[in-house]
Amino acid sequence: MSSAPDQVPLTARRNGPLAGRIRVPGDKSISIRALILGALTVGETKVSGLLEGEDVLNTAKALQTLGARMARTGERAWSIRGTGVGGFAEPANALDFGNSGTGSRLMFGAVAGCPIRATFDGDASLRKRPMRRILDPLEKMGARVVEQAEGGRLPLTLEGARDPMPIVFEPPVPSAQLKSAVLLAGLSAPGETMVVEAEATRDHTEKMLTHFGAQVRVEATAKGGRRITLTGQPELEPRPVAVPADPSSAAFPLMAALLVPGSDVILEGVMMNPLRTGLFTTLLEMGASVERLDLRNEGGEDVADLRVRAGPLRAVDVPAGRAPSMIDEYPVLAAAAAFAEGTTRMRGLKELRVKESDRLAATAALLRVNGVDVEIEGDDLIIHGKGRAPGGGTVATHMDHRIAMSAIVLGLGSERPVQIDDGTFIATSFPGFVGLMRGLGADLS
Repeated sequence: MSSAPDQVPLTARRNGPLAGRIRVPGDKSISIRALILGALTVGETKVSGLLEGEDVLNTAKALQTLGARMARTGERAWSIRGTGVGGFAEPANALDFGNSGTGSRLMFGAVAGCPIRATFDGDASLRKRPMRRILDPLEKMGARVVEQAEGGRLPLTLEGARDPMPIVFEPPVPSAQLKSAVLLAGLSAPGETMVVEAEATRDHTEKMLTHFGAQVRVEATAKGGRRITLTGQPELEPRPVAVPADPSSAAFPLMAALLVPGSDVILEGVMMNPLRTGLFTTLLEMGASVERLDLRNEGGEDVADLRVRAGPLRAVDVPAGRAPSMIDEYPVLAAAAAFAEGTTRMRGLKELRVKESDRLAATAALLRVNGVDVEIEGDDLIIHGKGRAPGGGTVATHMDHRIAMSAIVLGLGSERPVQIDDGTFIATSFPGFVGLMRGLGADLS
């Protein structure tokens, strides 16, 4: 496969054991929320451990365009001076989010509560991603879509509500981004905005809103979901934020350490929020050697050091209800499932179809081109593991950072090298990934 001039192919080869102690970049979800909520305070918010990947930096640039002041004060350390709730200024230029679905979708909510008009745009990958289900509840709150590409896609111009209205919203699908957009818009609305989830999703927004002084009430529902109630029009107070290591990023060196014989790796300070640990639950079911060390609380989130050692894996059936707690980890889990003995079935992966790529199809293609027996049935992914992966294929990444890193992990354990067509998009969530993996002993070129 020939590559375009701006593409950077990468090849992963089996080498000796991986070993070392590392800290992966800060959590993307926490980093983006810290920037947005810091921009909605009056005063200075200090953030340490910020993920300085492209998705986060593009969100920071958008917030600057809206009038917030952002300054990098040191390595992964940032200072934010906000505009207050509802205080964004109308931007002169489009807000360019690059590849960041999280940044753009959460910012829809933040802008929807301001009496301004803003155009949202992104790269070719982000322009393909549907936004309509985010916009529907925001329009009920008083925002208005002025212009949009076909199917509610970017570029899209949103006019915020002059008099935002609180709503009671029941998301049609489990989505932390959808919930968060509504809550951020609800900051500007009088009274109480309520989101009723049928299934609990990542609760970083609720926790961070509370951290910044908002009144948020979280209650369990009779059917196992949650009811989140936000009291609108608070004066958010600047508070320091320490960003823990991203469990989604940690999944890649962790999985590589499980697959490469003889490996022994420690990952420092990984977030252990119960709504983000579905992957670790699944790996323990597969018999993986993943040990939690020094469990502690930092900045309102549980974190731990993880010791990972290589060993045999067995096939499992991953229930659909676990998807919200590990939605970003399915591609790399699928790579590991190729090395397990038996058939692994991952159920209810509809949400993967609307990520940076159609991740369900892209994951199946990643495995298939490398000699792994895989199939899709409805929204289920089925991998017939044989304890090994032949490798030898070239993977089309579709500008998707997680597909790229999952293919690299597969290649580090497979019998023949695995190539990806482009590694440039890895930096959207994991800057320094290649260097970090090489530091552990991985053969990447």
